[in-house]
Amino acid sequence: MGRNNEIIAGLDIGTTKIACIIGEVTSDGIDIIGIGSHPSRGLRKGVVINIDATINSIQKAVEEAELMAGCEVNTVYAGIAGGHIHGFNSHGIVAVNKDKEVKNGDLARVVDAARAVAIPMDRQVLHVIPQEYIIDEQDGIKEPLGMTGVRLEAKVHVVTAAVTSVENIIKCTRSCDLDVVDIVLEQLASSEAVLEADEKELGVAVVDIGGGTTDIAIYNQGSLIHTAVLSLGGNHLTNDIAVGLRTPMAEAERIKQRFGCALTKRVNPEETIEVPSVGGRPPRILSREILSEIVEPRVEEIFAYVAREIEDSGCEELIAGGVVITGGTTILDNMPELAEEVLGVPVRRGMPRDVGGLVDVVRNPKFATGVGLVEYGASADERALFQRDPRQGMYGKLMGRMRQWVSAMF
Repeated sequence: MGRNNEIIAGLDIGTTKIACIIGEVTSDGIDIIGIGSHPSRGLRKGVVINIDATINSIQKAVEEAELMAGCEVNTVYAGIAGGHIHGFNSHGIVAVNKDKEVKNGDLARVVDAARAVAIPMDRQVLHVIPQEYIIDEQDGIKEPLGMTGVRLEAKVHVVTAAVTSVENIIKCTRSCDLDVVDIVLEQLASSEAVLEADEKELGVAVVDIGGGTTDIAIYNQGSLIHTAVLSLGGNHLTNDIAVGLRTPMAEAERIKQRFGCALTKRVNPEETIEVPSVGGRPPRILSREILSEIVEPRVEEIFAYVAREIEDSGCEELIAGGVVITGGTTILDNMPELAEEVLGVPVRRGMPRDVGGLVDVVRNPKFATGVGLVEYGASADERALFQRDPRQGMYGKLMGRMRQWVSAMF
């Protein structure tokens, strides 16, 4: 990677937990050297609703990771999710320079042309991800540099987010004395950690089920073609368990993680669990089958929404590689099997891969986004063309967009 011994930190700011993953770039790849995780108290459905609580959780997670890694972190790649995220495909066309050879300047111009789409003033572009280039009507080109042509086109996937949500994440992170190098869409980061190159080529959907949201990313022919965020997640399961079993939320979360099963027919009817009661009442012994009967319909509902999103996107025939589920909620027993029944395609559970160091600890779906943020940061040089400075304030972004409009008019 040409950046040996560089320390990169990923900050997964989630609804249920905030995780900080620290990685070191080596000649063999990335070694994970620090992991910190702390319950998230200041977010709802991926969006910051309490600044102080979020700052406290970030500090605790970062301090834990720094202690394990034995180093200090100053910059992070921060993940973002939430219902305010919106992705769409766009298309740009420019004339190649007078030498008729595609250069970096031409690529920058065609990407700028593709991203020149009118978006509301309260939104900003997070990512502009190239899908393919077309030179003089020759399509399917992934690396156009140096090729000869007159007309250059680019198909890209644009991801936008609410300005206020981005600014709140940056504000919380800066309050912990951390600079944000980049804000990264969480399912994009998870894809970096759990997908194989041949899956992206064949066509695959990544479904990252977190506490507050379910994030979807669809790839085909090696490119990102669709993103979506559903406002359903593991917290809905926890709430159902708390109500159904009449137990405190904290106990419901513990019971879900330890005994939860997504398929009732796979549960031994003789198996029992101890359920704490509320109001000082004595705990009760219940069948694990009752727990599964509460969990299964909600998980089925989540995958039904996922199936509808894939169908509505028109990508149903483009995911021959099946679906990869990841995120903390997917730790539940038999979740891939239930997903296969609902989605009708092969499903596997995605774990972080191709990393060294603390592999035994980090090989868990709940750390997929954090590890993916580190991997994204390690390959950031390849994306330098499409990065923007997230520390440019809301005012600066709005003024910049107004200047672009004025230039276009005159």
